[in-house]
Amino acid sequence: MGWIMQSVLLETPAGITARLGWDPKLSDHDRKRALAKEIVATKLGVDPKDVRVEREAPRTFGFHTQLIAEVGGAEVPLKIRNVNFRAATVVAVADADASLGLDLRDAHPDDAELHLMKRHSHLLDENDLGKLLAHWTRVQAVRDADGRGARVAADHVRLDSPLTKGWIPDRKVFYKLADLSRDSWIITLAYTQAPA
Repeated sequence: MGWIMQSVLLETPAGITARLGWDPKLSDHDRKRALAKEIVATKLGVDPKDVRVEREAPRTFGFHTQLIAEVGGAEVPLKIRNVNFRAATVVAVADADASLGLDLRDAHPDDAELHLMKRHSHLLDENDLGKLLAHWTRVQAVRDADGRGARVAADHVRLDSPLTKGWIPDRKVFYKLADLSRDSWIITLAYTQAPA
């Protein structure tokens, strides 16, 4: 595959590396693998050709598998999360004991997506697109980090007022929220950092 996808390194909290890549010629599958390979190779100081990125085996029916990286046949102890939207993909990599969640969307949502956001958000002013997008992407990132995804209703997610922390009341996990937005992409990262 001689074609190189365009990608940019995103500004992330310490210990987390994330890249945004876009290429309409590549499938979601190929984009996320290429980005994960690039991040893992850089993090470990190895040649990207030496990194194999695979999907983990599903543990139960309906289980959303994550990507795992191997170098020299041994699994690398890193957490890899990814999210796709149209021809764009974001991949984030952190230590294995961190929890990560991502959300990616266009800064100019279509009517169907706007309707969905307004229906499930509890904002007083749903006509402020910036606030609506900021709120919605953070809710989605927390759902992704939680791991239950769509099994947790969007309106069960709680956010603090500066939108820097999110949680789901039935679990005692608080996620920090970081805005990694770039160009016309709204990108939100929800994360826990491993205890030092």
